[in-house]
Amino acid sequence: MRSARYQQGRLWRPCLVLLPFMAMLLLFSIAPTLWIVVHGFQYEGSWSFNNFVEILNSAFYRQAFVNSVWISVWSSLIGLVVAIVASASLRRVQSTVRDAVVAFTNMASNLSGVPLAFAFIIVMGTNGALTLVLRHMGWLSDFSIYTQSGLVLIYSYFQIPLAVLMLYPAFDALQDDWQAAAALLGASHMAYWRRVGFPILLPAILGTFILMMANALGAYASAYALMTSNYNLVTIRISSLVAGDISLEPNLAAAMSLLLIAILVAVSVVNQFLLRRSYHAR
Repeated sequence: MRSARYQQGRLWRPCLVLLPFMAMLLLFSIAPTLWIVVHGFQYEGSWSFNNFVEILNSAFYRQAFVNSVWISVWSSLIGLVVAIVASASLRRVQSTVRDAVVAFTNMASNLSGVPLAFAFIIVMGTNGALTLVLRHMGWLSDFSIYTQSGLVLIYSYFQIPLAVLMLYPAFDALQDDWQAAAALLGASHMAYWRRVGFPILLPAILGTFILMMANALGAYASAYALMTSNYNLVTIRISSLVAGDISLEPNLAAAMSLLLIAILVAVSVVNQFLLRRSYHAR
């Protein structure tokens, strides 16, 4: 009897240690999500789909979703391509260089929000240091950081370190002996990557792309600090509906958040479908 109570106590002690984490998860993740789900379907005190109808019928709100998805896709693709090349190169350099690059990516991935926007304004703003140098050399004519292209550049900055940190461990799954064996069998370098390397890395690449999409779609502080309300993004529209000076419509903001979540769920479903096809193709 005493042994059973002792075993039961040993099982409950780790649960008690996890209680603070579970409380934080409930307060800052589960509870806000439930609030969004409930209030997204509330319209003038009753249950309705009118919030979603208003969003989908509004050209202004549709533009916000198109802009957010456009910037997220392009910044994710740019970050993914650069990260694939960087991660593959890191396996070929010395350990000291590799450790220095990984340390830098850890630091760069944490530089976001208002400090990142301020840094880009100083470096590449209208009178930024790099802008003045390139303009004096005749290499920069009409580029402006306060445009859609500027936002893609800023988003790509914090997307690249995140992708490197996610993909670098995946490249450790590739053995150098596989490439040597493929070469002995007559496979070219491109054939090896097409038939061996890329299929092995595909789950990690697709998973990293989904994470980067979610990271970019949810970004707010950098875009707002750079553009304020001059560029139409979903996160900026949600902020204006919750804490704006003109109108407060939290239920409409909740509906927009649900549509943003739906986009991420749809992308994740497509990701899983492609992964299943790649597994069956093997």
